[in-house]
Amino acid sequence: MATVDHLIIGSGINALVAAAMLSRKGDSVLMIEREDRIGGCMYTSDQVTLPGFHHDVMAATFVLFLTGPAHEALGSDLAKHGLEFCHSPHPTAVLRPNGTALTLSMDRDSNVSTFNSSSPGDGDQHGADVGGVEQDAAFLFALLGQPLWSRKTALLLAKQAWKRGLGPLKTWFGEALEPTRGWLETRYQSADVQALWAPWVLHVGLTPEASYSGQMTRVIAFALEAAGAPVVKGGAGQAAAAFASLIQANGGEIRTGVEATSILTEGGKAIGLRTAQGEKLLARNVIASTAPGQLYDDLLKAEALPEPTRKFRHGRGNFQLHYALDGPIEWDAEGLDDVALIHLADGIDSVSKSSNEAERGMLPETPTICVGQPHRLDPTRCPEGKAILWLQIPDAPRVIKGDAAGQIQTTPDWTEQMREAYADRIESILKRHIRNWDDIRLERRAYSPADLESMNINLVGGDPYGGACTMDQFFVWRPYAMQSNNATPIKGLYHIGASTHPGPGLGGGSGFNIAKGLGA
Repeated sequence: MATVDHLIIGSGINALVAAAMLSRKGDSVLMIEREDRIGGCMYTSDQVTLPGFHHDVMAATFVLFLTGPAHEALGSDLAKHGLEFCHSPHPTAVLRPNGTALTLSMDRDSNVSTFNSSSPGDGDQHGADVGGVEQDAAFLFALLGQPLWSRKTALLLAKQAWKRGLGPLKTWFGEALEPTRGWLETRYQSADVQALWAPWVLHVGLTPEASYSGQMTRVIAFALEAAGAPVVKGGAGQAAAAFASLIQANGGEIRTGVEATSILTEGGKAIGLRTAQGEKLLARNVIASTAPGQLYDDLLKAEALPEPTRKFRHGRGNFQLHYALDGPIEWDAEGLDDVALIHLADGIDSVSKSSNEAERGMLPETPTICVGQPHRLDPTRCPEGKAILWLQIPDAPRVIKGDAAGQIQTTPDWTEQMREAYADRIESILKRHIRNWDDIRLERRAYSPADLESMNINLVGGDPYGGACTMDQFFVWRPYAMQSNNATPIKGLYHIGASTHPGPGLGGGSGFNIAKGLGA
């Protein structure tokens, strides 16, 4: 039986990045995927609402990929294999319950002027905040991207201490640990500006009160202004298709419908795996793009492993809604027609309330809603003259203890009845802001956290962030305090994916890091 250089379990963004880089190096690569398609959360379907309406069922926006090292390494190759991005000059906006809206553009001077008009000084503060991220980009993005438990990072910190001085470096880290609430309430006077940024903390799996959430939100502000909120032409699934084409052109092999059941070891080293079909696959290295529970409790259940693996925990679930619409959307507020992602939220307190209710197992009374308009960036997503909406609600409890509004009868597990009742609550908020809603609404499809997990085994409880993103399970402590970068207690077995540093999103960072570590 042939032994490949690298056997990769899973086919999400990190697995695809690793496979593309390692196969380009000339190594033999075999990727297996238990589902009948590749891409993980990059999945587009025209079977969601109505024929001809193409919906990104899970992930949609590729700003982290465009601003990360994986795209720098692979972007030109992927473009040759059909990957194309669509943009809007207005990446995000907030629409508050009172009908006021504030929109971000990709022009910093314009944003400074707009924010100063909202409240004198807020625009200048915005310029200082995103300018600070830009100035520290090399240092900051190295900390957020490269392997942290390494000589390279130690030298990076030493150089920063020499350049800045220990006192200023201590101050920098102290400010980096600031929560979003502290950052927004002490820097910005405008409730609209606060409301624009507050919801974004949920997209990194945190809450407004979480440590370092302020820094993560500032990084998002910088990235949105610099790269926008791009979508893939034809849908996120086309990104997976471009990766597959590139990997196969490099000589790599991809097999779908193949489920790994156990990792084979010999003398403390991984030598391959066994599949559900009883097949034995051999490799010099095994790379698992899985949730920690799947890796340690299932694939390695026969191995004696350290007990700290039990300390890992997942975060809040995700809820999605998709709409097919019969015509253009008439927003009540002006300036939203071409905005890629619109948050329906009232500010820091509303975001804090909804996320806290979800963390306590409650269906939020007023969830924070992210509304995507992908057809405005990519008209191929639906028939001419029609429209689609992609709604993400990052405030969905994995295990339900009740309804914060006291209106929906709940059970601990998601049911179809609860899913549709919660979808009705979300839709009632959405339709208040769209004048012609009843005239254009054609079809709706809701996905609960349980539905999302059934589609992707790594979305445990519908958690799209690969685990809690709090300080104790992030950076060098992700997913476990005992883990060193992508290594595991088994030699030749590596762990990548959203559950490992640098965490969730479509950046492909852990796939890039392991490929570089293996010589790509």
